[in-house]
Amino acid sequence: MERKNYSKKFKENAVKLSYERSSQSALAKELGISSTLLSKWRKEFVEYGSASFQGRGIERLTDEQRKIKDLEKALKNKELELEKPNEAMVRAKLA
Repeated sequence: MERKNYSKKFKENAVKLSYERSSQSALAKELGISSTLLSKWRKEFVEYGSASFQGRGIERLTDEQRKIKDLEKALKNKELELEKPNEAMVRAKLA
């Protein structure tokens, strides 16, 4: 059986509908998906919000995780900037 790929919009709409309907399994059947898959999408949406359903190979991060990653990157860049003048001073002393 071939694996189906669903768009981000389809998944978001399915999740929104699942909160409006009384029966998840009936909705899943109506959409042509398994109720297990719909439950998985709901969990992902609860955990990651707008960062959900990014696709394969794209890292999903919560807003806090994204902020931490951005801050770590900025810190590393600053550390590299500080290392450059120190390397230049060492080379000057050796020359």
